[in-house]
Amino acid sequence: LRYKPVLVLQSLSHISIWLLLVLGTSVLAMQLMEFFYGVTMAARIAYSSYIFSLVAPSRYQRMASYSRSAVLLGVFTSSVLGQLSVTLGSVSFLTLNYVSLGFVSFGLILTLFLERPRRSLFFNRPKEAGNEAEPTELDTGNEAEPTELDKMSGGDSGGGTRGWQEATLCRMLRELGALARQPQLRLWSLWWVFNSAGYYLILYYVQVLWSEIYPTTDNRRVYNGGVDAASTLLGAVASFAAGYMKIRWTLWSELVIGMVTAFQAGLLLLMNTTSNIWLCYTAYVLFRGSYQFLVPIAIFQIATSLSKELCALVFGVNTFFATVLKTIITIIVADKRGLGLSVHPQFYVYFGYFTLLAVTYLLEPAPEKSPEPGAVRA
Repeated sequence: LRYKPVLVLQSLSHISIWLLLVLGTSVLAMQLMEFFYGVTMAARIAYSSYIFSLVAPSRYQRMASYSRSAVLLGVFTSSVLGQLSVTLGSVSFLTLNYVSLGFVSFGLILTLFLERPRRSLFFNRPKEAGNEAEPTELDTGNEAEPTELDKMSGGDSGGGTRGWQEATLCRMLRELGALARQPQLRLWSLWWVFNSAGYYLILYYVQVLWSEIYPTTDNRRVYNGGVDAASTLLGAVASFAAGYMKIRWTLWSELVIGMVTAFQAGLLLLMNTTSNIWLCYTAYVLFRGSYQFLVPIAIFQIATSLSKELCALVFGVNTFFATVLKTIITIIVADKRGLGLSVHPQFYVYFGYFTLLAVTYLLEPAPEKSPEPGAVRA
């Protein structure tokens, strides 16, 4: 589909979410809203892949940093506007939803003006993969002769001798299995799956924790929007800084991931044991900032280990497994069909989860070999 149709679908789905939030009054409407939310989150993978289709691999680290910072600055802006509107302007939540509907509608207009790549690299691979002058998907002059994969995808089955094993989907899955043997790609993909699952569980339940520590009443002001703004601003700064880090990631990745994850585990313990809401807010800001610091590095490390045509596939597979893991943990820990724990015991479980991850990363042996072909040192 070459990305753009998927991005348009995402924008339409985003608009559907807010139409249902504004106009829906039933449980069925909210369930339908959650369906469109799922479509929106799934289609978000196309954004990262589209970004990487625009540039050469030597610029992947900067591009990952810039795009992630842009996303976080958007969240920061919305958090600030929301907090100021509620605190100073006494704006209703319904009005805020109308404002959000306006923003996502404008986002659809912007999406329509994106330039669509002329061709998909997966079906039109160049014969030589040069590092210096590798073309981007938006290049106009790459009329290379069709490759073997082009012929298959274009209907030429080569006399029918290859069969279903040479179908595009099977070919992609085989390449994915081969990629899993690359140490750096495997490490950062596992980080994406396990740490993302834990990160989003914290995001989903932290406001419940805040309400336990600082119960909301009519005469109390809450500053959750301000905290979100501060945490996303720190995350944006951290993401931007990650684009300029000069570290041999092939050598130090496990140590950096382990130390950041251990720091996150300590922050979770502090959040769960303190009775001071401001201390809990501060720990949450640092928790989100530390995660967002590693996200562009993970994107960059994964992207530089891949050919461009496989970025969307690997990002999608990682996100899928992270979502499955997050769902399993939710059912076991929080759902009534499982343990049904209250928020404080839940956060002790999440503390143990991040502690186990940190120990695992720190005990991971250092790689013995030089970087895999195609890997880029920061």
